[in-house]
Amino acid sequence: MASVTWQPDAPGVMRLPSGRLVRGRSLRHPLPAGPKPDFGLYLQGREPGPVQWDSRRIRWRDFWLPSDRAGFAQALRDLLERAGSGRVEVACTGGVGRTGTALACLVVLDGVPNDKAVAYVREHYAHRAVETPWQRRFVARFG
Repeated sequence: MASVTWQPDAPGVMRLPSGRLVRGRSLRHPLPAGPKPDFGLYLQGREPGPVQWDSRRIRWRDFWLPSDRAGFAQALRDLLERAGSGRVEVACTGGVGRTGTALACLVVLDGVPNDKAVAYVREHYAHRAVETPWQRRFVARFG
């Protein structure tokens, strides 16, 4: 894994409370300019296209919740560990609901209380992150 992380001011890059950086993005748009990720976590109902870096897919239909919740939690733990030494990203089709939910769960793992996680992600990533009431409830109960 690379020793260079994202630039904190790059589009979609969010700083976790621990200082680690993670990029959230929409798969509808082309890959942003700059360095490629070392690892990506992709949240889609169907298989995403191939990428040139390590990746993992979690089956997750738009506006819903992950199909494999235990697998999702483990994938976030792995992503958090990888974020300590490399460039990691989380992405779904739109980059807001599923990605925002995953980022909110990630900040819970990084020490933010569950009831503050959605607000943290909305402030530091996207103001519309975590789109549905059941996604907000999922974050509130995550961990």
